[in-house]
Amino acid sequence: MTEGVDVLTPFDWTQALALRAEHPQALPVRGGTDVMVELNFDRRRPPALLDLGRVRELDEWRIDDGVVRLGAAVTYQRIIDELEVLLPGLAQASRTVGSPQIRNRGTVGGNLGSASPAGDAHPPLLACAASIEVASVRGTRTIPAAEFFTGPKRSVLAPDELIAAALVPIAAGPQRFAKVGTRNAMVIAVCSFALALDTRARTVGTGIGSAAPTPRRALAAEEFLAGALSWESPSDAFDPTVAAQFGRLVAAAAAPIDDVRGTAAYRRHALAVLANRSAQWCWQEVARCA
Repeated sequence: MTEGVDVLTPFDWTQALALRAEHPQALPVRGGTDVMVELNFDRRRPPALLDLGRVRELDEWRIDDGVVRLGAAVTYQRIIDELEVLLPGLAQASRTVGSPQIRNRGTVGGNLGSASPAGDAHPPLLACAASIEVASVRGTRTIPAAEFFTGPKRSVLAPDELIAAALVPIAAGPQRFAKVGTRNAMVIAVCSFALALDTRARTVGTGIGSAAPTPRRALAAEEFLAGALSWESPSDAFDPTVAAQFGRLVAAAAAPIDDVRGTAAYRRHALAVLANRSAQWCWQEVARCA
């Protein structure tokens, strides 16, 4: 399967960055849930693999001043088990990823590295205003998640850079993630949507997946909902016309295409429904906690 492909095996982060600088064409791999599929089907034949499996620094997460620094190799299952309270939107998205085997191998760092518009981790990262920490032998830089993606399976990563961590603010209110697929599990999203309410700052965050060339926010929808919610009286019933308009604005922010998984029209309709329901669910949670 990997005949003729060199495998580079760093034992720590410093060595990983040095090897990345020396071999910028090497393909980084950790969980392998995307990379190995491409190799198995001969969709990619890199000159070398950069195996990050022994780089323990990537397995760690910690809290720094209200932000979870999520190491690039923290698996989806660990996010579900260890971070459901701190990062509920990302934990919900993690539950929808593949099978138990995939969730125990796959990582947010790998999802970001592949930069697929359909990546399940991307919408909650956008909704939470997360940032991505990348590094090289030249130094470290932090990129807002909304600016990380440049096109289908393309990102701002330089050839000598590796993803170190996602920097995700601790939830300051209810969060939701929902997606539509052809079945409940082991499926690429036809479209997906994430919503995050910050009850302290009284702001709204959104993330749209699998409905544009890159994951994206619905900025007009965020501004509308933040201004329409009764933040001072959260026990008030949620106005269904507000939810409907929010859904329409989310759908309008998308730029979907027709493909084998769904039509552009269906994706817009589904996004409107997901956004409508997510807004109602989140507000019900705010009201319960008031």
